[in-house]
Amino acid sequence: MKKIIVSIIVALPLLISAQNLNGRFTSSFYTFQRYDNLQNSDAFLRNTEALTLNFNYDKFSLRTRMNFETNIGVPLDNDPRLRFYNLYLEARDILDFATIKLGRQPLFTPISGGLFDGVNLKLKYEGYSLTGFYGGNLPAYQKLEFLKDISDNYVMGARFDANPVDHLNLAVSYFDKNYKTMDYNAIRLDEGLDPITVLVMQKSNQFRFLSGEASYEMPGTFDVNAQYEFDVNYLETSKVEANGRVWVTEDLGITGYYNWREPKIRYNSIFSVFNFGHTEEYEGGVDYKINSNCSLFGKFGNVKYEDDNSSRLTIGATTGIGSISYRKNFGYAGELDNISIHAAKSYREGLITPSIGLSYTSYKLSEDAETNNITAVLAGFNLRPWKAWSFDVQGQFFNNKIYHDDFRFLLKINHWFNTNF
Repeated sequence: MKKIIVSIIVALPLLISAQNLNGRFTSSFYTFQRYDNLQNSDAFLRNTEALTLNFNYDKFSLRTRMNFETNIGVPLDNDPRLRFYNLYLEARDILDFATIKLGRQPLFTPISGGLFDGVNLKLKYEGYSLTGFYGGNLPAYQKLEFLKDISDNYVMGARFDANPVDHLNLAVSYFDKNYKTMDYNAIRLDEGLDPITVLVMQKSNQFRFLSGEASYEMPGTFDVNAQYEFDVNYLETSKVEANGRVWVTEDLGITGYYNWREPKIRYNSIFSVFNFGHTEEYEGGVDYKINSNCSLFGKFGNVKYEDDNSSRLTIGATTGIGSISYRKNFGYAGELDNISIHAAKSYREGLITPSIGLSYTSYKLSEDAETNNITAVLAGFNLRPWKAWSFDVQGQFFNNKIYHDDFRFLLKINHWFNTNF
């Protein structure tokens, strides 16, 4: 049945005349070096061909996204790779209230995201909607095939959204994702202390969560968002999160953020036997718009661990051509100082857009540890001589005690197309 569904989706463009065909094709080349030891290294040229393709016919669409990657010259493990990220049929607003997606598709939930092979159905009516999804997890490297045992490798869930009054949004959702870890052979000792090969068969691991969300916004005055997660397997609160913003004036804003969370541990996982502690995080900030092209911002945050604390400070500015920021971390999570600068500006109505980025970081794991430094530089340009074509060229430099004077080069060619029939 699964092969039949995939065959129908792939053959659909041949069965009907699409009203619209659009997408993007990208070809990129990336150079880097890999060292076997301090004296010997190999140079690599990595090639990636990516395709996004959409066939549209009235309320129906076939959406695909894939890429082919390989190494030119010295081969790497598992090359070449053909990855399928999207391959699904979408039918929108059926009877003005239902939308269905069938095939390999993206998944966005408050708990987790990613890709799955299956079905997603959404029903909506006057500010209310109900969504449900079910399918299998993907194989390694996004191969175009199904995992054999979907009963141990599935994802499923549901979500109910409501907009009962203006500016207020409420949602409740359930998420269930199961994994089957791979069996493996290991050497063990028998009763006579002789080594034997044993097949280790592990249990499947599972995530199961309930979550609730609420948001309220008064444009130009304030907005607030809150989320709560409950771990159904361990019967305990997993996360409480809230953030908000208040406009003191049209140009001055104050932001706040709070997060309390437990680590997300799969049920039946070996990690569940360890004693983990929760973290609690606070952050407050201020931003001020000097004019339409320049804004200043500053934020201070603190993370509370089981027996210690870590703090961070961020200040910076954004302008019409780029941004600059400084960040300092100190406390239990380590000491860090970082300054980052990025700038880009288009000329001749977007014909050419040069850009440059610089980052310098000094860090150490504790107050008495060794200090390490990292320098990263990006420089390049985007050239768009025609509306449907663009070219990206970028040089990358990275230097620290492990990657000494590491230089890389990226060339990317983009082609957009949109055809009506």
